[in-house]
Amino acid sequence: MFELLLALSTGFLGADTAHFVNPPHPQAMTRLATNTISQEEQEGLRYMREEEKLAQEVYLSLYDQWELPIFHNIAESEGRHIVAVERLLNRYGMDNPSERKGRGVFNNPELQALYDRLVEKGQRSLSDALQVGAEIEEMDIADLQKRVAEAEKEDIRFVYSNLMRGSRNHLRSFTVTLTRQTGETYEPQHLPVEEYESIINAPHERGRGQGFGQQRRGRGHGFGRYRHGWSS
Repeated sequence: MFELLLALSTGFLGADTAHFVNPPHPQAMTRLATNTISQEEQEGLRYMREEEKLAQEVYLSLYDQWELPIFHNIAESEGRHIVAVERLLNRYGMDNPSERKGRGVFNNPELQALYDRLVEKGQRSLSDALQVGAEIEEMDIADLQKRVAEAEKEDIRFVYSNLMRGSRNHLRSFTVTLTRQTGETYEPQHLPVEEYESIINAPHERGRGQGFGQQRRGRGHGFGRYRHGWSS
């Protein structure tokens, strides 16, 4: 019951695609004072909002370049992740660091440099593009592990745990597609090898409370198979 209440308040039901029930409009949710969460939690929410923006916008750029459905579909999933983080920002009375920022523009200088590097690399070849996708998800997992450990609020931990499950599914999707498209194998860069291998060798993770429906190109909430790869 507690998890259901959290899901309703954050808009989260499901796993990697962040299935949303019809949550209240953000302005209608109870706004809490910023000082009700720690400085680490505030910094974490701001960072994760921009990191999710980075993931979505890198994937959109790579979809424009390669027209591979996996980039479009996972970008849509990242959009739902963004909404979940934004609801937490609103709930705790925090400004949105990405508000009125165009594609590829970030407040955080490290994320700005990372975005520029990843887009440039991903435009070199399809192999590089898919490796960029895997690297982003690997970084997301590592960052979310850190943020979960820092967070005390259950709603924040709940959302981070769902985002992390989604990133694990996305990592599996990119590594499988890389091998199928190019015959190459992704080498982990941010996670311990043992942890990385345990993730990619595990089955797709389904969320609590929602099934998975038929997937169509660029739409839907399931784990659908495409001619060029996997959606998640």
